[in-house]
Amino acid sequence: MTDTRPVIWWIRRDLRLRDNPALQDALTHGGPVIPLYILDEQEEALGAAPKFRLGLGLKRFSKTLGAIGSRLTLRRGKALEVLQEVIAETGAAHVVWSRLYDPKAIERDSEIKEALKAADITAKSTGGRLMFEPWTVETKAGGMFKVYTPFWKAVRERDVASLTDAPARLRAPDTWPKSDVLDDYRMAAAMRRGAEIVAGYCRVGELAALEQLDLFLHERVATYKQDRDFPAREATSELSENLAWGEISPHRMWHLGTRAMEDGKQGAEHFLKEVVWREFAYHLMFHTPHMLTRNWREEWDDFDWREDPGQDLLAWQQGQTGYDFVDAAMRELYTTGKMHNRARMIVASFLCKHLMIHWKFGMQFFEDCLVDWDPAANAMGWQWVAGSGPDAAPFFRIFNPDGQLEKFDEKLAYATRWIAEGQSQPPQTALDFFQATPRSWALDPMAPRARPMVDLKRGRERALAAYENRKSAG
Repeated sequence: MTDTRPVIWWIRRDLRLRDNPALQDALTHGGPVIPLYILDEQEEALGAAPKFRLGLGLKRFSKTLGAIGSRLTLRRGKALEVLQEVIAETGAAHVVWSRLYDPKAIERDSEIKEALKAADITAKSTGGRLMFEPWTVETKAGGMFKVYTPFWKAVRERDVASLTDAPARLRAPDTWPKSDVLDDYRMAAAMRRGAEIVAGYCRVGELAALEQLDLFLHERVATYKQDRDFPAREATSELSENLAWGEISPHRMWHLGTRAMEDGKQGAEHFLKEVVWREFAYHLMFHTPHMLTRNWREEWDDFDWREDPGQDLLAWQQGQTGYDFVDAAMRELYTTGKMHNRARMIVASFLCKHLMIHWKFGMQFFEDCLVDWDPAANAMGWQWVAGSGPDAAPFFRIFNPDGQLEKFDEKLAYATRWIAEGQSQPPQTALDFFQATPRSWALDPMAPRARPMVDLKRGRERALAAYENRKSAG
């Protein structure tokens, strides 16, 4: 017999109607569906840019729900207490949500599930954020994968859940629970004056993500493999922020990417590998959550990284290192909340190796600045470059930012897009950086270009000497 009591759909990183197992589960009960977002202590702790971008996503998703006869209920407080309050107000008998995989979320959700079940409330978590649940992918010996290529081979032929359409309507309850006002949360407060600038570079919402995926698969995927490392080219999917907030599913990217590959479009398979790279990051985070806070490889704990970076870290953050590729990338980050993947590797290598600053400082800055921040991808990316992570690039692979500029931005299209100094008529992108940065930085587009802060040859030699010392000590 159908239970027509309300279902609470607890929304987290799944701001979409399509391909959403939690929503599909809520619909199976037959009763009214109450979409609920909770600003709890874990959400409050988000960095400035992620919290800001989440606010944009919630605002857009609220409109999406309104178009199908529903609404987004907003509450602030401890998640369990809020859920209990809304259950009491509405008579809801079921709560469903999409899983998250970081350790704090797992602990919170496990406690909530136990408490709700003890109160005779159906509590269910579903997949949806990943194509393959981390515990379902194992080596032949039964353990976790530590290297990407075998992981890819293990999953590339596996079935991926089918796509689902958006519901035309969501059944509303007779009486809606009370809701906070999103603006009262001040999700953009930590962005200060940068919020308006960064917002202009964001692509928000499910429909925008679907349009972007269609554009990529029809106009870019054919040359994706050979063009994706050139930051001035429009070559990538640019869907990272939408994936981060669940405005598009990896399942849709996989199925449509597979169709493009079957249609003979060059580059599609490499795109699929990048989708699976994200799955690999979550696989690692789930099995070895210490990668979020410390070296994945314990033998790197004694490496001679600088723990007191001082002004060198600030110069790197401000895009004032004197190296065009590094500075352009750091300014792109602060202006748009995003950074090209090739550029991410270069700025990380420069910080960890040429400046010998511990990777955790870079990871934390990215956590504050990225609108596409993802805990698993951010931690794995930094440790991959630093050499301390699983399947990492060897430490002695030290990117020369000048050499990389010559190879991937020979005509300086990327550099001039983001560096205003020295240009008589700098583009708006380069000027936007100065509008987004804190006034306390006192940066001026008319100021002389920063001089190189470290000699590349000496910086490389210092890094290699530290690496050799670690090897000797080991």
